[in-house]
Amino acid sequence: MKQKFIPHFYFYPTIMKRPIRILVAKVGLDGHDRGAKVIASALRDAGMEVIYTGLRQTPEMVVASALQEDVDAIGISILSGAHNTVFPKVLALMKQKGMNDVLLTGGGIIPDDDMQTLHASGCGELFPPGTPTTQIADYIKGWVKEHRNF
Repeated sequence: MKQKFIPHFYFYPTIMKRPIRILVAKVGLDGHDRGAKVIASALRDAGMEVIYTGLRQTPEMVVASALQEDVDAIGISILSGAHNTVFPKVLALMKQKGMNDVLLTGGGIIPDDDMQTLHASGCGELFPPGTPTTQIADYIKGWVKEHRNF
């Protein structure tokens, strides 16, 4: 007897009471959003509820949206080279708003040394271009399962 294939995300609601909510943002003047849209689509396909902010957001706008949407994670796509300014600013605003149990992750053109520095300052995993979307989704699911209660 042949078994019917059932994608893993159909079992997702039995594990958690609601889908993971993630805000995907493009901060600053970086106008290239194809990668962010690909990631947003992949995370949605993995069973997450995705809120995409669009282009040219400020750190304040991102954190305000994340707070309003009650997200579990924030993902920032950055290609402009402003990662050493953007991520610390978003982290500081998150701490100021008491969002200590929300993951800040992201990706883009970020040198390895800077990734390590940002991770040490409190950012979650940062992903370079070409990272499989399943790896990103699995990381977010694992982090949320470990750090969030719902």
